[in-house]
Amino acid sequence: MNLSLPPSPVKTSRLTLRPFASSDFDPYAAYHASPVVYQYLYCDPPARNALKQQFFDLLSADFKKDDDVFTFAVIREDDGAVLGEVLIKLASINASQGEVGYIFNPTFAGQGYATEAVRAMVDLGFDHFGFHRIFARLDAKNGGSVGVVERLGFRREAHLIENDCFNGQWGNEFIYAQLRAEWQSKRSGGFM
Repeated sequence: MNLSLPPSPVKTSRLTLRPFASSDFDPYAAYHASPVVYQYLYCDPPARNALKQQFFDLLSADFKKDDDVFTFAVIREDDGAVLGEVLIKLASINASQGEVGYIFNPTFAGQGYATEAVRAMVDLGFDHFGFHRIFARLDAKNGGSVGVVERLGFRREAHLIENDCFNGQWGNEFIYAQLRAEWQSKRSGGFM
């Protein structure tokens, strides 16, 4: 595995993925303050001071050991808008596994941005970091997120029943995954 941070930015047809800058706080705060965004994250939106701390921790995060997270801001090429974020979590160095995640401002939903950004992050996870397997954990009710990973050819490996509780409500979770060999086969076969 290669744990060095990738050269940035990463470009797709409509997006630039790059590390967050301190000037990105306001758009970051706009979607992180939204209860709609947090309905599937099993926690409340962070209060203002906690949100600032969360953001500034993100700016200096390490990517060296299990559970470290590398996050890119997703920027729309046309106008420079911060649409959201994509991340890769170092789930296990020993097992060479990463977890992909993403959070987007609901204002920009339904335009394929999340799928485009997650595809680029998965490419980075396999090609740059050298993961053997990348997985995603999703709230089973989050149809938008399920659609993203299914469009990218991820396989549903598990349906966890009432595995988490938030505000007295039990939630179910899906786990989707893709092996590097599967991902490369789909790319070379023209699937992607």
